Amino acid sequence: MVKKIVKQSLDAQQLASAMYGKVTSIHPLEVLVDQRFSIPSEFLILPEHLTEYKVELGQQTLLIRKGLEVGDKLILIRSDGGLQYVVVGRLNL
Repeated sequence: MVKKIVKQSLDAQQLASAMYGKVTSIHPLEVLVDQRFSIPSEFLILPEHLTEYKVELGQQTLLIRKGLEVGDKLILIRSDGGLQYVVVGRLNL
């Protein structure tokens, strides 16, 4: 009986799992996961290394780091019972 309750509790928590996605929109950010469902920006946690970063140097603007682009393939981790998705990185396929 206790074993069954623990199993049901763990299943309900939907512990973290990795999945693949593809950027379908930038403004607002949206990611299509496993060609099954789209995740809007409010459910995505995007690390700084995947955001655009520019620096003004005199009269020039230098692109230090490019942000996500439509078509980029991503690795995501589902967390918080599926309510949030952490974008881990970009795939070079």
